Amino acid sequence: MGNDLIPERDLEGARAWCHVIYGLHALAVLVGVLGAATVAGAFVFGVPSLVAVVLNYWKRGEVEGSWLDSHFRWQIRTFWFTFAWLVVYGLLIVTLIGIPLAWLLIVVLGLWVAYRVIRGWLALADRRPVGVR
Repeated sequence: MGNDLIPERDLEGARAWCHVIYGLHALAVLVGVLGAATVAGAFVFGVPSLVAVVLNYWKRGEVEGSWLDSHFRWQIRTFWFTFAWLVVYGLLIVTLIGIPLAWLLIVVLGLWVAYRVIRGWLALADRRPVGVR
């Protein structure tokens, strides 16, 4: 992503939005940890993350071709991969044999979501792209 098409000074507003989005996702994780919901469930179905993913889609055109594009893609993928794994969880939980695996999956998924939010937000704070090798 070293081929940024947008000058850094023009990205400050989008970078601020990206912080807000990470904050909303972090709030959803916190609700999952402290509340009756699971982290993954709160992340996908909680109002903070739903607002965050709408903001992702609304604002991502402003960062296309910049290092911030990786953050918007990271946040969107985190949301949709979590959603997909929750579908798998739902299919497992309805079977007696799949229940132990489902509970293990939901714990691992919660940790993965928290990791993605923390890793992305730290990279944003350092003004680095995320998930790029």
